[in-house]
Amino acid sequence: MHQELKKFLSEHPGTVFIDALFVDLCGVVRCKRYPRREAEKIFSGGVHMCHSVYLLDARGENANPQGRGMDDGDPDGVCAPVAGTLSPSPWSDAPGGQVLMTVLEADGAPCAVEPRNIAARVVRFLAELELRPVAAFELEFYLLQKNLDAAGCPQLPLSPRDGRPEQATQVYGLEELDRHRDFFRQVERACELQGVPASVATKEFAPGQFEINLRHVADPLAAADHCALLRHTVRQCAGRCGMLATFLSKPFSHLSGSGMHLHLSLLDKNGANVFDGGSELGGETLRHAVGGLMETMFDAFAIYAPNVNAMRRFRPNRFVPVRKSWGANNRSVAFRIPAGRPSARRIENRVAGADANPWLVLAATLAAVHHGITARADPGAPAHGNAGEHPDPELPANFPAALQKLRGAKTLAKYLGREYLDLYCETKRAEFERLSEAVSPLEYGWYL
Repeated sequence: MHQELKKFLSEHPGTVFIDALFVDLCGVVRCKRYPRREAEKIFSGGVHMCHSVYLLDARGENANPQGRGMDDGDPDGVCAPVAGTLSPSPWSDAPGGQVLMTVLEADGAPCAVEPRNIAARVVRFLAELELRPVAAFELEFYLLQKNLDAAGCPQLPLSPRDGRPEQATQVYGLEELDRHRDFFRQVERACELQGVPASVATKEFAPGQFEINLRHVADPLAAADHCALLRHTVRQCAGRCGMLATFLSKPFSHLSGSGMHLHLSLLDKNGANVFDGGSELGGETLRHAVGGLMETMFDAFAIYAPNVNAMRRFRPNRFVPVRKSWGANNRSVAFRIPAGRPSARRIENRVAGADANPWLVLAATLAAVHHGITARADPGAPAHGNAGEHPDPELPANFPAALQKLRGAKTLAKYLGREYLDLYCETKRAEFERLSEAVSPLEYGWYL
C-alpha cells in the first residue's frame, strides 16, 4: 500500500471513502469518490479523468473550446495525487478522506490545461533566476440566508442571536464575529484537519461580509491549493450552520464587492527577501516587479475578473483598483506595498475577485513579476492619497473587452501558453453568450 495512504488510514481507521478532488477552470471542486477498499487505486494505478474537466464553464458544461471535449472524443488522462494533500474530509457524515489530484498527458507530462500545472510552469521561470516565491491569499466572502427571496435574489444573513437581518456595515466589528462564532469555529477545525493554514478572520465592509487570511508559505502552489480548499471549506461550513456562503465578486450592487488578495515576496538562494530595500517602498527588484504587474494588469483582467459579475466590482471609491497604480500602505491602489518590517517586504495584488481561480491568479501574477524583473519595467511614481477615484480609460469596459485583451496578451502568452489562453477565452466567451441569451427580470420590468 502507498505510504501516504497507509499512514492516513492508520491515523483514521474509520475511513470509509476517499474523494479524489479536481478543481476546474472556474474554481469548482469536483471529485471521484472511491470506497476504502479501492482507495489504493488512486495512489498506485492513478485515476482516469477526462482532460475536459478543466475546461468546464460556471454551469459545469463543456463548450467544446478549440475542439476539446467533443470533437476530440473527450479523452482521459491519468491523474496522480498531489503529495501531502491527503486529509480528512471534515463535513462527511461517514468518515472520509480527500486528496487533490493532478492530471498527466499520455506521455506522463503535466496536463497542459490544468490550472495548477499552468501555475507550476510559471514558477519554473522564477526558479531559473534562483528566486523562490513566498505567497499567501486573503479571501472576502458574504454569509447569506440559506434561501433566496421570491425574486431569486440573495438575502443578507439573520443574526444567530435574535433572528433579525444584519444591516450595519460595522467593519472590523467584534460583535459581528461573535454572532457567527459557531461558523468560524467550524471553519477553523476543518482547516486544521486539512492542513490549510487559516489565520486572521475579520468583519469586512458590508453587512454579512467577512475575510479570512491564509498564512504565508514558501510553496506558491500550496498557497493556491490552500485558497481553493478554504473557499470549499467556507461553503461547506456555512451550509452546516444553516447559511449560504458566496464568493461572488459583487452579490449586491449597492454593497462592497469581495476580493481575492495575493501577497507575494521573493527569496533568493540564500533565503534573503529580494524585495527588501530598507524603505517602505522596497528596493529596485520590487519596483521592477510592480512595473510588470502594471504592464499586464489589463491583459490579465479576464483572469482576475472571470465573469460578468466580477466586472461589476470595479467602481470608484470602493477600495477596489480602477487604474494601474501602486504605493506603500495604501488600500486604494492595485498593487499595495503593506507596512511592516523591511525584511518582510511584499507586494499585495488587490485586483482579483473572490471567485477567480487561485492558480491562474498566481500564474498571472508571477508571470508579470518575472517579466518586470527581467525587463526592468518601470512602475512610475507611487500613488498617494485616493488612487481609486478616477477609473483608468484603459480599464476594460465589459467582459468581452477583457477577453479580447487576454486573447492579444503577448507577454502572458509567453508564460501561460498561447493555447491555454485561447482555450480559457473560448470557454469564457461561450459562458458569456449563454448568459446573455437569458431574459432577465429587469428587462421585463423595463420593456414589457
